[in-house]
Amino acid sequence: MTTTPLRKDAARNWEQIVAVARALVDQGTPLQLNDVARRAGLGVGTVYRHFATPEALLETVAAPCLEALAAHGERALADADPWRALEGFLTRTVEAQVTDAALAPVTAAPDDALARTTELKAALWSAGDTLLHRARAAGTVRPDLEPADLVPLMCGVAYAVGVHGGAPADRVVTARRYLATLLGGLRAAPPAV
Repeated sequence: MTTTPLRKDAARNWEQIVAVARALVDQGTPLQLNDVARRAGLGVGTVYRHFATPEALLETVAAPCLEALAAHGERALADADPWRALEGFLTRTVEAQVTDAALAPVTAAPDDALARTTELKAALWSAGDTLLHRARAAGTVRPDLEPADLVPLMCGVAYAVGVHGGAPADRVVTARRYLATLLGGLRAAPPAV
């Protein structure tokens, strides 16, 4: 899909809107387009021309993180070691969950405002499913672990970090520790000798 490049002033406005929205999301403030316009110093019509809904704006804020995760999923699929690939993918996913406040509401939304969001989410789910199936086939992960279990487990780790993870600077370290504990429980037991 090709799009017409924005004029310089329109591109500058778009960037300003997204920057204000990013700051609001990081503060935990719900996005309201009128509020974004006021804080960006722009007219409400300008914001609505770029983003028809707060959901579209939130998805735009989350897009760089989703794109990075999808790219990491592609790299993980190329890893020949099924356990390392799954572990790396889940680690990167939980790190993103605890560092990007836009990610959780966008990935949890049942409907997407932007087609690109739907594509990226599908790529993430597909990578996670494939990585888990590969790890199960290799016997490195418990056979009763289902693809549908991954999202709630990662959300559980992210939630625990949000509640008990300490200062924002400590959250990635805490997330890795919690995830390592969870992954230890997901590993298949070594064969008896």
